[in-house]
Amino acid sequence: MLNAESRQRLKLILPAGLLATKPWLVAQGLNPHFIDNAVKSQTLLILTPGVYVREASQVNWKGVVTSLQRMSLFPVHVGGLSALDQEGLAHYQSRSKHIHIELYAETALPAWLNKIDSNIHFEWHSTRRLWPASLMQEKRYLREDHWRESLPPLLYSTPEKAIIEALAAVPTAMSFEHADQLMQSLPTLSPKKVDALLRASSSIKSKRLFLWLSQQHNHAWFKYLKPEEYDLGVGKREIARGGRLDKTWNITVPRESN
Repeated sequence: MLNAESRQRLKLILPAGLLATKPWLVAQGLNPHFIDNAVKSQTLLILTPGVYVREASQVNWKGVVTSLQRMSLFPVHVGGLSALDQEGLAHYQSRSKHIHIELYAETALPAWLNKIDSNIHFEWHSTRRLWPASLMQEKRYLREDHWRESLPPLLYSTPEKAIIEALAAVPTAMSFEHADQLMQSLPTLSPKKVDALLRASSSIKSKRLFLWLSQQHNHAWFKYLKPEEYDLGVGKREIARGGRLDKTWNITVPRESN
């Protein structure tokens, strides 16, 4: 029989819709023996070894990420194309039944993340060559999705941050054409945020490509940027293989581009 006080504590720390690992539950004050008994009585259900939900709770991808964010010892957020999709700016409709979510963190994600639901795949992007650790916790570059009442919000990148993250995937996982479409749909970015992010980012490729694309579309905010004050590295960068060299930003771009 389960201890009534521990049962109440379990309900408090593990709301329906969220999941938790055994070490995290123990760290919150639950006895390992109680956890084992809760599993036997099906008060806790096993999603994958060592990862639990309470009773018959169904967990969607937002619940998984929200749970990861509150359990993690390091900042992790939905970013890149997935964050732009949150804002309706991803410029594509996936016909696949599988959900693909891009997560950004300095440290690799736990292996259990991709063992929970075969229809959800989480892809880790290291931020070590993209953002300084201090910026990862800057709330002005994160948005909150209050996806379910009484639960912690899901954190994802603002469009200014997400587009720079997404451009790191060009041309290997994202085409120039898609990147161009994304930039076209971003006429209302905050120049103040963009300026700060371009100063902070350590991804030379993302910064040069961002500046080239924004110049191509000549958004109103572009004139407020100060490229001469950004660290854009030295030498040429081949981004489009066999492309032409854009001498302003020293990157190769598709030959058919203006």
